[in-house]
Amino acid sequence: MSSPVSPLAPKHVPDMPVIAGVRLATAEAGIRYKNRTDVLLAVMDKGTAVAGVFTRSKCPSAPVEWCRAKLKGGKARALVVNSGNANAFTGKTGRSSTALTAKIAAKAVGCSESEIFLASTGVIGEPLDATKFDGVLGRLAETAEPGDYLAAAKAIMTTDTFPKVATATVKFGKAKVTINGMAKGAGMIAPDMATMLSFIFTDAPIAPAALQALLKSGVEDTFNAVTIDGDTSTSDTLLAFATGAAAEHGAPKISRASDPRLKAFVKAFNQVLANLAEQVARDGEGARKLVEITVEGAKTKASARKIAMSIANSPLVKTAIAGEDANWGRVVMAVGKAGEPADRDKLSISFNGIRVAKSGARDPDYDEAQVSEAMKAPEIAIKVSLGLGKGRDRVMTCDLTKEYVAINGDYRS
Repeated sequence: MSSPVSPLAPKHVPDMPVIAGVRLATAEAGIRYKNRTDVLLAVMDKGTAVAGVFTRSKCPSAPVEWCRAKLKGGKARALVVNSGNANAFTGKTGRSSTALTAKIAAKAVGCSESEIFLASTGVIGEPLDATKFDGVLGRLAETAEPGDYLAAAKAIMTTDTFPKVATATVKFGKAKVTINGMAKGAGMIAPDMATMLSFIFTDAPIAPAALQALLKSGVEDTFNAVTIDGDTSTSDTLLAFATGAAAEHGAPKISRASDPRLKAFVKAFNQVLANLAEQVARDGEGARKLVEITVEGAKTKASARKIAMSIANSPLVKTAIAGEDANWGRVVMAVGKAGEPADRDKLSISFNGIRVAKSGARDPDYDEAQVSEAMKAPEIAIKVSLGLGKGRDRVMTCDLTKEYVAINGDYRS
């Protein structure tokens, strides 16, 4: 795990309020790391609704397959997350490990194995010894308490340099409901219908089908608009749990995602997702620059997304930013290779509000000194105007530094 905390880490960590119906506990199970917590158990009250989105990788991990199968039931009593071993590309052994973990957790919590959800992160291809959970999960179930989301976020870290948490509170009917979230991810980040690992908890009384619709919609412009290195993980998992405890205080029970009473809740829910997604970009392995890429004037929003991702995933663009070089030629290259409608002679590009290219050529007012100074900032905004339509989109990424190579060059060492 990279030791220095990213210079892009948030300056303020929010106080995470208690959510009725959720208890958390962490422990050292010795999965891979020594002298650090590596397993999280979240215990939820009976009746808790669950929703989830997962990686579209054709080589998903065993826990992803487990969760997909159990999601049909719509109810959850516990979540078990381990770091250090992804339990991916582990064949029958991996499937046996998930089954044994769920069995141990179900016994510890006192519920059906179908109400246990699992997530693993870490090295791919190494068998996970699920017997290490035996006894550990029992102790965690007994000691789990409402509250310490920061400790929970730390337990699921791998190469992350800081724990990622976010929270929001919103008026919902006659009650106030809370949304808490945590995430992990720093490398192998290019989500596809999911995120690295992220878990959202709320006391709002929302039915599983409605929660699933909200999650699927909310992920598109948050986690799916983030990339670190263009590599989609085998383990991407985003789960949301709604305990419904706020119903006792006047929160309305929601069965449809289209219910107009959800408007304020959806806004807050998406803000939590967006906050966590940005923190992932801030903690990109070896990152020193947070990069926001906006593409406007595209034929469609989908076209703008593809072009923005082409720029964000370009090693040449990312290394130029690391070197504080406003090399708009590399941005032009990334636009051109995206395979989307573009007209060279209508293209304009700016870095941190300074236009460097206009109508397919260098801006006549270009000032090298001014742009070079702007590129020293820790946050870089690249704006590309295509001049073809009204399509617009935005993605978040980071620069590509020598440290990224160092981290990934000895990841298994």
